[in-house]
Amino acid sequence: MASLSLPKHSLISTLPTQTQTRKPISSQNLCILSNATQSQFCGLKLSHTSPLSSPFTSRSSKLSVIAKVKEGTLAPAFSLKDQDGRNVSLSKFKGKPVVVYFYPADESPGCTKQACSFRDSYEKFKKAGAEVIGISVNDPSSHKAFKEKYRLPYTLLSDEDNSVRKEWGIPSDLFGALPGRQTYVLDKNGVVQLVYNNQFQPEKHINETLKFLESL
Repeated sequence: MASLSLPKHSLISTLPTQTQTRKPISSQNLCILSNATQSQFCGLKLSHTSPLSSPFTSRSSKLSVIAKVKEGTLAPAFSLKDQDGRNVSLSKFKGKPVVVYFYPADESPGCTKQACSFRDSYEKFKKAGAEVIGISVNDPSSHKAFKEKYRLPYTLLSDEDNSVRKEWGIPSDLFGALPGRQTYVLDKNGVVQLVYNNQFQPEKHINETLKFLESL
């Protein structure tokens, strides 16, 4: 009877070798999402601690954009439609301080709270000689309803294509999913004197800008 002999490199003989040569999963591979986050005055920024690339790299890198319009620079001119569909230019307010605040959207909880806080302190802004302008992506009809519902005494402008927001370089929050909430104080010559960013404490925009205006 012929005897059955296994070759030297049979499955049985190679199994231990494969098991021994299998590399353990690097713990570094499990830390792709362990990037440290830092809140900055002019926006949210991600600092990457891992050299590995990940599908989040290109998205999170957008969050490191710092506002183009900084303190001491001339605010870029714009012309946008107000709540009544009329074109309003920034130059219209030259000669007096102007508070320009960019917010995510009409009727959202945080934006409503911010809008009403500006409303409640509007007389203080007027006393300081300043005008208030709110800007978001909503169209004029949305602004009109928002303004009338909450009796907002100041102008709301529609940046429907986000062109002004992009030109001013306002950083987004939450991995680019949420438009940034940023406020500027311009002096009577249109030069930016204060930049304030705070997404989750909308009322602080009013406190900080008023405090600054009253210190002038």
